[in-house]
Amino acid sequence: MVSLTALWLPILLSAVLVFVLSSIIHMVFSYHESDFKGLPQEKEVMDALRSFNLEEGEYVMPKASGQAERNSDEYKEKMNRGPMGFLTIYPSGPPAMGKNLVLWFIYALVVSVFAAYIAGIALKPDAHYLSVFRFTGTTAFVGYSLGLIQNSIWYKRAWSATFKSMFDGLIYALFTAGVFGWLWP
Repeated sequence: MVSLTALWLPILLSAVLVFVLSSIIHMVFSYHESDFKGLPQEKEVMDALRSFNLEEGEYVMPKASGQAERNSDEYKEKMNRGPMGFLTIYPSGPPAMGKNLVLWFIYALVVSVFAAYIAGIALKPDAHYLSVFRFTGTTAFVGYSLGLIQNSIWYKRAWSATFKSMFDGLIYALFTAGVFGWLWP
């Protein structure tokens, strides 16, 4: 068994590396540009939504207040008439990336901590590089990728966008595994 405190350096370094890699992926490569569609008549849709002064948050349409309404003919007619959808409203103005970047880095740290924890209880000091790589890489892949699938299942996110994000997660996992394998005590 290897303690988390003995793995502080690979935890920190792998999180930093994932942070840098994700920045490169999203700023240099363009394969995520097709993840979202643009609305036809975008200006008119934005003008219409602006008139409602919606608060930041997630919305669904149509929205039922409970099971009784969901079973009503009126609600079923709304669903059949459409459109149905999910809408996320952000604050107006340029995005404030600072908070999101801090949260992303914390997330990368959490994934690395879990990878360290699982490998630390499964492996001994001086474990073979490939054993460390397998445990930490698999755990990191689970942390970065598998939870994305439910967005395509339940929220109709394009499978292509999900698979591209999962590919990013695979890259992050491989680099995380490499760092842990390299710095394993």
